[in-house]
Amino acid sequence: MGEGWSGPLAIDHAVMGDAIDVASVREARERMGEGILVAALAKAEADPTGRMRGRRHVMLDDSDISSTRHARAFVGGALAGYFGETEIYVSGGAEHQGPPGGGPVAIILDRSQP
Repeated sequence: MGEGWSGPLAIDHAVMGDAIDVASVREARERMGEGILVAALAKAEADPTGRMRGRRHVMLDDSDISSTRHARAFVGGALAGYFGETEIYVSGGAEHQGPPGGGPVAIILDRSQP
């Protein structure tokens, strides 16, 4: 938080190394301390190699649904599973914003709520 900030909201961020890297998100969330999740905002893109952690993924293989939609759903599901919440927005087009297949995540908490 910036010097002099006095509002109830706090924000921190992480960069997911791949679409299932919730460990980096957990670290950011733990740095924030107590508070209620207001929103999690993420960027997602399917790894263009077609692989994740040495294993094949199929997000690039569907001819009638964009790989971006698959990646957004995949990352949204991983984050919803971690937070136990659906106050999550995942945008596509994460290329050049993190490692291939990963992307940035911002976490916003209301710290006035325990």
